[in-house]
Amino acid sequence: MGALSGWRVVELSSDGAAFAGKLLAELGADVIVVEPPGGSPQRGYGPFLHDTPGPENSLHWWHYNTSKRGVVIDLESEEGRDTFRRLVTGADVVLEAERPDRLASLGIDYADLCTVRPDLVHCSITPFGRRGPRHDEQATDLTVLAGAGPVWSCGYDDHTVPPVRGAGNQGYQTAGVWAAMSVLTALLYRAESSKGQHLDVSMHAASNVTTEMATYGWLVARREVQRQTGRHAAPRPTGDTQVVCADGRFLNTGVPPRKPIEFKALYEWLVELELTEEFPLAVLLEMGGHYEHIGIAEIEEDPMIGEVFGAGRDAVALIASRLSASEAFLGFQRRGLPVGAVFAPEDIVQDPHFIARGFPVQVHHEDLERSFTYPGAAIRMNGSPASISSRAPHVGEHNAEVLGPLA
Repeated sequence: MGALSGWRVVELSSDGAAFAGKLLAELGADVIVVEPPGGSPQRGYGPFLHDTPGPENSLHWWHYNTSKRGVVIDLESEEGRDTFRRLVTGADVVLEAERPDRLASLGIDYADLCTVRPDLVHCSITPFGRRGPRHDEQATDLTVLAGAGPVWSCGYDDHTVPPVRGAGNQGYQTAGVWAAMSVLTALLYRAESSKGQHLDVSMHAASNVTTEMATYGWLVARREVQRQTGRHAAPRPTGDTQVVCADGRFLNTGVPPRKPIEFKALYEWLVELELTEEFPLAVLLEMGGHYEHIGIAEIEEDPMIGEVFGAGRDAVALIASRLSASEAFLGFQRRGLPVGAVFAPEDIVQDPHFIARGFPVQVHHEDLERSFTYPGAAIRMNGSPASISSRAPHVGEHNAEVLGPLA
């Protein structure tokens, strides 16, 4: 039994709504994804099983539609729209990322659906929100991330290299997370008030609020951040933090030592690894043990503190260069220093920590007579676990089961 067991969500299949539907489904909601005749366009997105395109072979579709049931409804026909309305009558939530003029023209927008389900929670996910002068503009994940700001902050110190868009549909997924949170909040409100409502999620706004100091710094201080390799974009360049380890993998070294206990631990590790002779600045690490705290303000006020801070960063880089990324990561973490190894997807699903948390899960595809490894839920709840309950549905797989009783 998931946390949302007993709730029903009707999702109009789309790029923008898919991740929100997946999150709600894996929290236990009965999510019914509605596809047009022939199947959702998402079924045409690669990569494909055995590199063979086909509506049931899209790994994109597999990932975004786990734990859902699937039906086909032709919303362009009056009969299909009647079926959809009857389906919504028994639903708690409608989730969609459609053009509002399309839904209104079909007579199945929020105002229309409230007549069949007055306490409906209807969540719309659109590029710029339904209200405002840009409400009818189109977008892709790339343009969402570019226009909202994250792309400007992502890239390399070398600014002849253009900004870098994060992969993985992060614009759509960020909006999906906001949509899922908003749906949960609205359901709590409905439980107290018996009232539904329309939720208007802007992909642009959702991504914009993830830009950390970039947007806020400009609004308040008119300071424009610059891209940096493997570290936060900032108005002024900061020191390098990304180093290559002995195994060729990268490590982000984060914030160097700032507290006495951290300098002490770093110095002791240098001694343990017999690297002090290679590191003539080791004496500065010992000095670091006498400062209560080292921050940006202290560095700017006292050049010697800046030298100590820099020695800490250099010592971290030296140690990392002599160890594998995993050894360095674990070693620094045990000594209270925040670093992070750069993982490829295959590294994550094989990492002992993620395995111990049950993050990689096996999902059985009975039609293929085998199971596949999926990324599981990021949340662990002991009373109502989040989990993948089933593979993604085939085209129209649950028509009889879901729509049959509505006839």
